[in-house]
Amino acid sequence: MIFEPAPLKDAWIIRQKPIGDDRGYFARAFCTKEFEAHGIPSRFVQVNTSFSKDVGTLRGLHWQVDPAPEPKFMRCTRGAIYDIMVDMRPDSPTYLQHFGIELTPDNQTMAYIPAYFAHGFLTLQPDSQSLYMVGGIYTPECERGVRWDDPKLGIKLPIEPKIVSEKDRSWPLL
Repeated sequence: MIFEPAPLKDAWIIRQKPIGDDRGYFARAFCTKEFEAHGIPSRFVQVNTSFSKDVGTLRGLHWQVDPAPEPKFMRCTRGAIYDIMVDMRPDSPTYLQHFGIELTPDNQTMAYIPAYFAHGFLTLQPDSQSLYMVGGIYTPECERGVRWDDPKLGIKLPIEPKIVSEKDRSWPLL
């Protein structure tokens, strides 16, 4: 696995390093030892999957506060998504800064989103599916959110969202 620091403090871009032959390839998708060697927490308590049939489906931006923060390790297993993270930690040097990256099965790229980061993604292809490991149990009373189109964040997406849930449209502005 290849670990690259993302532009936001404590966030990472992780690329698989496929070893191939005429049968196809093998690649490691997760390794506790490698995560810990890069200072990335490796305890995950949930594995979630998401499927979106339409291009332009936006999910997020959400995060959880204490006592149930949710670091995430995200990958796209079908289609393509634009993954978005925002540092919501007031004491961080990258507070309220955002970063986005395209995740696809073909580019072998994954993202580590630290606890207390708002997170979401936008589908770029039909029938997109993601798989993500989460380091905290979903706790509704700890959930927070912010709108992706908050002018204070200035997030530029590669395409305009077409489908956004009522919950995600209703998050407050900062």
